[in-house]
Amino acid sequence: MKTVNIHAAKTNLSRLVDEAAEGKPFIIAKAGKPMVKVVPLNAQTGKKVSRLGFLKGRLKVPDDFNTMMSDEIEKMFYGDDE
Repeated sequence: MKTVNIHAAKTNLSRLVDEAAEGKPFIIAKAGKPMVKVVPLNAQTGKKVSRLGFLKGRLKVPDDFNTMMSDEIEKMFYGDDE
């Protein structure tokens, strides 16, 4: 993807916008640091990812989750009192 500094983008904005509209996106940089990406309005943005509840129905938490293996953990911290 082409990177253009901000001064060149201002000078050639019309041509750059025409190229972006034809499907050739570009990046505008300021002092060498990429700032924005110019893409056509009809560009595919990809599938929206919804993270909230993404494992719903696929993961079962045991009822004893908070206490499972507590004996073994206690032995690791305090040793065997037998």
